[in-house]
Parts: sequence; C-alpha cells; structure tokens
Amino acid sequence: MYNTDAPHINGKFLYYAFIAGGNEILQHQAEINRINVFPVNDKDTGTNLASTVRSVIDNIKPHKSYKTTVSNIADAALMGARGNSGVIFAQFLHGLSRETLNKPVITLPEFADSVTRSIPYIYEAVANPVEGTMLTVIKEWSDFLNARKEAIHDFKNVIIDSIAVLEKSLAETTSKLKALNKSGFVDAGAKGFVLFIQGIIDFIKTRNIRNLVTEADEKLSLIHTEEISSEEITHRFCTEAIIKNVSISFSELRNILGQKGNSVVVAGSESMCRIHVHTNYPAEFFHQLKDVGTITFQKVDDMVRQQEAAVNRKWNIALVTDSTCDLPKELIDYYQVHVVPINLNFGDNHYLDKVTIQPDQFYDLLETHAEFPKTSQINEQAFTNLYSHLASHYDAIIAIHLTGQFSGTYANSVKAGERISKEFNKKVKVIDSKNLSGALGLLVLKTAQNIEAGISMETIIESIEKDIIQSKIFVSVRDLKSMIRGGRVSKPKGIIASALGLNPVISMDENGKSLLFGKTFSQEASLNKIYRHIQKISAGKTMWNYMILHAHNPEGAREAEAKMVAMTGLKPVSVVNISPVIGMHAGNGAIAISLLFNS
Repeated sequence: MYNTDAPHINGKFLYYAFIAGGNEILQHQAEINRINVFPVNDKDTGTNLASTVRSVIDNIKPHKSYKTTVSNIADAALMGARGNSGVIFAQFLHGLSRETLNKPVITLPEFADSVTRSIPYIYEAVANPVEGTMLTVIKEWSDFLNARKEAIHDFKNVIIDSIAVLEKSLAETTSKLKALNKSGFVDAGAKGFVLFIQGIIDFIKTRNIRNLVTEADEKLSLIHTEEISSEEITHRFCTEAIIKNVSISFSELRNILGQKGNSVVVAGSESMCRIHVHTNYPAEFFHQLKDVGTITFQKVDDMVRQQEAAVNRKWNIALVTDSTCDLPKELIDYYQVHVVPINLNFGDNHYLDKVTIQPDQFYDLLETHAEFPKTSQINEQAFTNLYSHLASHYDAIIAIHLTGQFSGTYANSVKAGERISKEFNKKVKVIDSKNLSGALGLLVLKTAQNIEAGISMETIIESIEKDIIQSKIFVSVRDLKSMIRGGRVSKPKGIIASALGLNPVISMDENGKSLLFGKTFSQEASLNKIYRHIQKISAGKTMWNYMILHAHNPEGAREAEAKMVAMTGLKPVSVVNISPVIGMHAGNGAIAISLLFNS
C-alpha cells in the first residue's frame, strides 16, 4: 500500500505523506518566521504555512483513492490558507488536484506530469510573480521530476534525490532576490516548501505511520513570533476572503485587487476562490466584490497595530474592545486600541463590521438589499489569537465589550482571556460594559487615558466598574422600518406605530438590556424628551464627557451637537456615524447621545 518501490502510489500513501510534510512545517514555523523578509517583513510566513497545513490535517481522512485524496487536500488547504505563501501553496495543491487523472492510483510519470501542469496555476495566481521565491523552487523541483519520470520503477529514489535540487534552488533564492541578498536569508516560503518535501522524504525512508499520526495530534498550536520588523508599512491590512461563484475572470479580479493594494494572490477556481491582498481600503474593494460573487469568509489583520504591539507600544497595558465601540479612528489609533470586528451578513455575503464594510456602504445595502442583515458573535478563537499575540508583548490586557445581553462576544472573550492568562501567567481582565456604541466608546476612552496616565491596572478596573453605572445612551429612532425588519418590533405593532407617526426613544437599563424610554410623534419631540431627561439626571453631577452619534444623519447630528453644547458648555468627544451593527437596528436617520458622568 505504501510501497514507493512499486510503480504507483495510492490515496492513503498521499494522505500520510502530506501529514509528514505538514508536521515538518509545524515543527519549523518559528525558524520560517525568523527569516521572513519578503514580500513584507512581518515574520509570519511560518505561522501562515502552518495554519494552511493544519487546516488539511484537521479536516481530511485517509482514502484509498489518490484522486479523491488529492482533491480533499486541495479543498481543505484552500479553505484554511493564510498569508501570501499559504495561498500560493494552496494554489499549487489546487493545480495538482485539477491536473491529476481521475484514478485510484498513479505512476511516477503521471505524478510528474500533474506537478508540471500545476506550475502555471501558481504563476497565474500571483499578480506580479517574482523569481527567487517559492514559485521558482517549486518549478525547479517540477523540472527535476519531469526529467526523471521515466524511472518508473524507482519512485522512492526519485523523490529522495529531489531534495538535492530543492536545497540548491533554495540556496540560490538569496542571490536571485534583492531583498534576500541584503539580509543573507533564503526565501521563507521556499524554505517552507523544502521542509514539506523533506518531511515526505523522511516518511518514505521510515514509513512509521504510528509516530506520524501521534505527531499530527500533538502539534496543534501556531506560533506567533515576537520579532516583527519596524519598517514602515505602506498597506495596512492583510486581507483575505473566500468568494464563491465568481462571475468575472481571475485576471479581472486580480486587477480590482491590484488597484487598491499589493501582494495580490487569487487561488482556486470560479466555483470557490481564495483571495489575498495587502491594502489600505478593504471596505472599498469588498463593496465592489459583492457584485462578482458570494463572499463567504473574510479575515483582516491590522499589520500596523500588530507592529505597534511588538516594537512601538506606548504603554504596557493592552486595551481591547469590539466594533460596537463607537470612537473616531483618530482616537482608536492614538491610544492603540485593538478593535475586534463583529461578523455581519447581508444574505450569503459576509462582512467584518467597520473593517470590510463602513457606514456609507452599509446604509446603501440596508436600503437596497432584499434581506435584512444578520450579525454573529466574535468566536473564542479570534480572541485567543489576539490575546496570545498581546500577551507576548504586554504586561496585562483589559478588554471592554458590548452588553452580554445582546451577544455572546463578551462570554467568548472571557473564555479566551482565562485561557491565555493561565498560559502566559499575565493578567487578562474582560469587562461587560452593559452598554454599547458611544457609551462603550466613552468607557474605552476613559480607560485609555487612565492607562496613558500610568494608573495601576487594579485602580483602572475599579474605575471602569464605577463608570459603567454612570454611562448612559439615549437613541432617537426616526424610522421604525429597520426595527420591524430586524424583528425588534413586531410587524403589526410596527405598522400601527408607523401609521401614528410614533418615534421611540431607546435606552439601556442597569443590566444591559434595551429599554423603551419613551415614544413621541416626531424625532424633534423625541430629542427634546432626551434633552429634558439629560438636564434632570445631570443635577448634582459633573459630566466627564459625551458623544453625539447618528445613523447616516449628519445634519441631525450637528443640530444635536449645538443643543448639547448650549446645555452643557462642553464640546463632545466627537460626532460619529454609528457602528453598522448598531445602526442596523436603530435604522437610518437615528440620533443618539451618550454620556459619562464622573463617578
């Protein structure tokens, strides 16, 4: 079954060979990270390749058919591919799958031919192919196999002998690529591929399946390197997505991505493709891409924030929140706040709140899309990944989230925080704000300023717990249509309320549940009700600050700002277009006022 001295191999041999190669990448991911300088010096190529092979190891089972196994490997790699090198490697496997004959076993000549025919797939996937990288090494390995393919009865030795060609090709990447020549390193992606083949060769020599499976089960973790370059990042967001049923050519798709970014890779097929791009404008091109296919998955890493954590952090306590926290980008960036986006879906299209969809695009879709959007909580793994990175660089972590009554986001953050706190022996405090939007924003801002002032973590946490009681939000809803479509108001009641011209005022109670504060016959009247209530609850208190928020209603927000300035003598922290995740329920035109009193 696994006899590579025979003139053919089957699916089970391929399965165990892949595990052997994948284990070699998993074991050496830190080394691959260390030498990663191209195309971006972000020290994550090893982690990205490890994530890609981990997806395969975790999701496929042995099958006796070679064609079935190679297809399953390719599909799992494409789903789990991560980073530039991971997507290229997945594309190589995709090409291998597409170019393999539909047979349960294959011979050396057939294997060599399928590898050779896979080469155009990887070159076509990359917008600007560069020699001296993983592309070159795979191609030269393919050339060797093709030259030896007539040695049909010597499959084992052909694969073993190929390591010499791979090592020579890998060593030459240093001189072929200018960026590598400066550092003296070999290409990190190419190194990962050579290690992958080395793992397969070791398996061919030993054929120890029991140890192989044990190693695969044990090596679950991905390594986040602490060493990140301080070089200037020109394209901030490492952006990836899976798009199904693509209606344009891959060259057109690469052109769209290339107009707004670099490091463009498009892998897979029209039925399911994976894209990778470094960009400053993820929301803009996803707004374009919604018309060319179904966006079923998105992942965006903020490379600037990652770099700041590693080499340019301002303070030793990390601050985390979720995307329902409404603060202007300038304050988020100044205080280096780590914002984890809520998931948002319009029909089958998936978005990341305030990252791959911004308010302007959101309200356009809200008005035109047949289906009302849905949200889903941030999963525990997303927080685990973030907290493990932050715990590598900070002394402690504070996370403040939207009310746990509205989402499981807070609970998942707590679980991840407890796990990372034990693993790294560092304090991770996760707090339920019992609020959202501008009220959450004010709590995060005050916490950030306390961190900046050098106040101890214990004192900051005490302050937050007192401040939660003093935080308020009042939302004047102009149009009940969104609340009816989203099920927050029943259709019969909504129709009656709309017919009467009722405008509800929504607030939050002390437990973090939504509260109908009142209802009036116009938005002007509902805002006047809010102003009167603010004057009433302000008696005997001093206001720390406040915010004005609006759902695509800047004119109304300016009027509210003028009224609040006249009432309080204070300018607001900011006037912000409310988070899409909150705006979807408040509805187009809503105006909100958030307050934080001194405790």
